[in-house]
Amino acid sequence: MKRLILFTLALAAITSCKQSKKGPELPKPEIKLYTFSGGTVVANKLELFSQDNTYTGQSKEFADPFYVISHPKGNLMWDAGLPEWLVGLPEAFTPPDLAFTISRKDSVINQLASIGMKLEDIDFISLSHTHFDHTGHANVFAGSTWIVQEAEYEYVASGEAKKRRTEYYNAIKSLTNIKKINGDYDVFGDGSVVIKFMPGHTPGHQVLYLDMPEHGPLLLSGDLYHFYENREYQRVPSFNSDVEQTKESMEAFEDFAEEEEAKVYLQHAKRDFEKLPKAPKYLK
Repeated sequence: MKRLILFTLALAAITSCKQSKKGPELPKPEIKLYTFSGGTVVANKLELFSQDNTYTGQSKEFADPFYVISHPKGNLMWDAGLPEWLVGLPEAFTPPDLAFTISRKDSVINQLASIGMKLEDIDFISLSHTHFDHTGHANVFAGSTWIVQEAEYEYVASGEAKKRRTEYYNAIKSLTNIKKINGDYDVFGDGSVVIKFMPGHTPGHQVLYLDMPEHGPLLLSGDLYHFYENREYQRVPSFNSDVEQTKESMEAFEDFAEEEEAKVYLQHAKRDFEKLPKAPKYLK
């Protein structure tokens, strides 16, 4: 009996020691998420979003949002929608390759004003990746710090990459305050806003994890998945930079979402766009 008591006391001491090292759970910071419209994309050739002919002859309309995360330590813009030269066009624009039809109704300046912000209030900008539908108004944030995976920076903005991907580079060339990262990055140092490295769509593709008191943990998918069927069947678009890397990222994403019990929001899915909080002016 004496041995049993001693063992129990020792176990309790070890448990107490572990708890004290971890420390008490700190309250979550008060952060707000605002969702804005960066335009609309109609994929006229949906077959581009698979490695086979699954979607041949189909089309689908995508949302194209951008987001502002307001944290006590600063404001982060996530993604940047479609190019602003689309604003004011009398009709949607279809490039010569006919792959997409794109439109945008409002500028980032007007949309920020709806939450009482100006361009200079955005301390950080980070893009899930540098495709044209995620970099539209990026250049107006020359005063903000661009948080970018080093692999993505090399992909669009270094050496010969500027010439090979001129349009990609031109969309971000004014972002000269650069914070290069390699892998996951805790933006404000408290676990509430974490950039997760999920390469494959592009070499430096990333998603965003938020842990918010009001909404709980959630994940913004970037372009890891564009729509629900591709998430369900783990289908990889034909234009991804690395298929195997994409599949590995999909597996890591799903494991992380399950571990954190995070709600997943596909950024291009119209239904998911409607679910997230918006500035009063843009509420449906």
